[in-house]
Amino acid sequence: MSETGWKAFVTGEGVEDWVVLHGGPTAAFRTASLQDAAQLAAAIAEVPGLEEAQSVLTVADRHVSVRLTRDLWRLEPGHVELAQAVSTVAREHGARADRALVQEVQLAIAAQPPGIDVRFWRTVLGYRALADDAATDPLGHSSTVWLQELDPAKSLRHAMHVDVSVAREHVAARVEAALAAGGTVVDESAQHWTLSDRAGNRVCVTAWPDGYPDPTNPSA
Repeated sequence: MSETGWKAFVTGEGVEDWVVLHGGPTAAFRTASLQDAAQLAAAIAEVPGLEEAQSVLTVADRHVSVRLTRDLWRLEPGHVELAQAVSTVAREHGARADRALVQEVQLAIAAQPPGIDVRFWRTVLGYRALADDAATDPLGHSSTVWLQELDPAKSLRHAMHVDVSVAREHVAARVEAALAAGGTVVDESAQHWTLSDRAGNRVCVTAWPDGYPDPTNPSA
């Protein structure tokens, strides 16, 4: 696994429509109707190399989302070319990219090494392997699951939390909205905010890796 691929994608040219999430580069294109969305999806599916990349296409009312790959760590230069080609098809069909629609929600299940049970979670959820420590919905609809390995010296206080990854220019607004809805900040850094609801349940909101190299500067 390497950071080279996703860093090259984030800083590449011609991929402004795309948000690089911890679940892979994704774009959402708005259309005038469900029928237009279906037609756009059919056209995107014809982009050479898209099927081989194991991409995920989702058609919904008035938009199409495209995830180039579920594996952030295996991004290659060819994915930039795929993204550019998909964006070109979308423009030809009059669809507009909306980065505000793009997000990734992940369930993080924490355990110390002897207690990590990836097989159990893949089986009970009907998920397939994504990496040695992760699983994903085979339909591409539901949240990914990550088995987070804890330092054995640390006590287990929160066995599960939710990770939310959004576009760099929208992360601050998402955090502000969550705070206005009653959340509190538990921890924050340039990469992420850990928030809590009134019951103490935690969620991490991040612009990583879309905010690379400077997650505090949306124009970087």
